[in-house]
Amino acid sequence: MFINSFCLKNLLPVFSKNKTFLLNVKCLSNNKFENHSNFFKINRTKFINYLLYPTLTSLYPKFTHANTTSWTKVDLPVDSVLFDIEFTDPECKHGWLVGSKGTFLETDDGGNTWVPRTFANLDPDEELTYRFENISFEGQEGWVIGKPAIILYTKDGGKTWFRVPVSPKLPGEPCLIKALGSESAELTTTSGAIYVTNNAGRNWKAQVKETIDSTLNRTISSGVSGASYFTGNVINVIRNSEGKYLAISSRGNFYLTWEPGQDFWIPRARETSRRIQSMGFIQNDNQKGIWMSTRGGGLSVSTKNFDFESISSFNFENIDIKTGGYGILDAAFVNDKDIWIICGGGIVYNSTDKGKNWTKVDGIDKLSGNLYKIKFVNNNKGFILGSNGLLLRYQ
Repeated sequence: MFINSFCLKNLLPVFSKNKTFLLNVKCLSNNKFENHSNFFKINRTKFINYLLYPTLTSLYPKFTHANTTSWTKVDLPVDSVLFDIEFTDPECKHGWLVGSKGTFLETDDGGNTWVPRTFANLDPDEELTYRFENISFEGQEGWVIGKPAIILYTKDGGKTWFRVPVSPKLPGEPCLIKALGSESAELTTTSGAIYVTNNAGRNWKAQVKETIDSTLNRTISSGVSGASYFTGNVINVIRNSEGKYLAISSRGNFYLTWEPGQDFWIPRARETSRRIQSMGFIQNDNQKGIWMSTRGGGLSVSTKNFDFESISSFNFENIDIKTGGYGILDAAFVNDKDIWIICGGGIVYNSTDKGKNWTKVDGIDKLSGNLYKIKFVNNNKGFILGSNGLLLRYQ
């Protein structure tokens, strides 16, 4: 069932943290904040890890690149899988890092050190069951989504958080959220539903008329190879600064696009026999083009100014890179020349000439953990996120 909109009359408890590493819970009722509990302490494991990691900072290894840049391993008090990172200020000093096992970390020094945070109304054992997968800020307003389905919202940079109820009729699970400011955000689900709220999650309005599954059934797959094997879910949903979307079918058989104003997603055939592994916007800008990675280490980029109105196939040009068969999991096009990619096996490559030549960053593949995501918060600062609490910082 696809719902065009839904209304949530009451927001669930608000969570607040203070600088003494204790948290306070509040409830939002009739637009007023009321205290409903006393402070509580974080669980023992997180507290012990918090005490230990200053001792470990002297052990950070560095991985040097030929151009005197370096990646530094940041020690964290967790061993979970890290999914996303976001900063609240233009200087990228104050930020948040989220992951599995209830991982919710905060930094005030640009990502050098991280402090665990937790929520007052969640039992420590219950909190460990959550996978916080995506976080987005616009100024001091921020949103977090995770699994099992959960949405959190803050309007003060993370000092207080409240939980936004998720409708049981929501098609699919929340997979991407984008903060738009002024109590506004855009939410996407694994079924391709897109919703917008303008009142901090109390009401949501649908932006598409049907799920991807319904679109494919109605159009008889539109002649797209592999669409008949669609499982109903998409992976690797990406949104650019203009509100345009890319999504990959869960099998990697084809991909889809959507832009504001369109009633449904447009399925598009891949131009290679290899399945799609990952995609993204070059420098977060549709005018710059789109990159695509395929199984076995293939990488290609589209022509500039990708036309989302057209239903025809798009042209991609291959970039010559030898990864030894390792798949490219993510890429960051920092500027017109500088490109970073992360591969299976914990391998990182860099090109400073638009992909003509590549240099492997030595030492990173010796670390214990897989790499999943690379994100540059500005031209001079980037992070690589992985498993086992692995976080690399570039500056």
